[in-house]
Amino acid sequence: MIVTLIIICEVGFWVLLAGGLALRYAAKMPRASVAVLLCEPLLEVVLFVVTAIDLKNGAEPDWKHGLAAVYIGYSIALGHYTIKWVDVRVAHRFAGGPPPVKLYGMARAIDEWKIAARWILAGLIAMALLQGAAWYVGDDGDIDSLRMWQQRMLWLIGINVIIAGTYTLFPKKAPTADEPQRDAGNDATSHEAPAEDRRATGRSV
Repeated sequence: MIVTLIIICEVGFWVLLAGGLALRYAAKMPRASVAVLLCEPLLEVVLFVVTAIDLKNGAEPDWKHGLAAVYIGYSIALGHYTIKWVDVRVAHRFAGGPPPVKLYGMARAIDEWKIAARWILAGLIAMALLQGAAWYVGDDGDIDSLRMWQQRMLWLIGINVIIAGTYTLFPKKAPTADEPQRDAGNDATSHEAPAEDRRATGRSV
């Protein structure tokens, strides 16, 4: 049931996001768009409540409960950022908005550290929820799966620190005048593009 609910929450996240952006740019209804997007956090509340009830009813904590904690951590720390990331690109493609800003050098490195900080926060939130579940179960229960997810969160944090560190040690250089630049809407070097890659990584941890 927990896995099914996570899938429903994930699908619901993108459905609400697509619906909110469609209302904003296609239907020209910004207030309705905000109302739809504000429903996003309700998905995490539902998932958290159902997970707590499942444990309360005597379910042994396993990888499903750990995955729920990770999903909640991601949604809290990066959900709003994901909405903004998509919004900028939709506005650029369909509403004449400015292209995503490209950063180079230390400005790019600083931005990468900001992205890493979001992932670190997501990992810490997930670890705290997992620890709460472990305390709830107690020493008599099997909490190995919860500990496994906590270790994965440490790996996730470490990977993001390394990625940000590489941009600090080896700053990304701006292209020279004779190097053609790709369309900003599709440019994988946009300063926000690494977050999309790490977003997928976080989901597959």
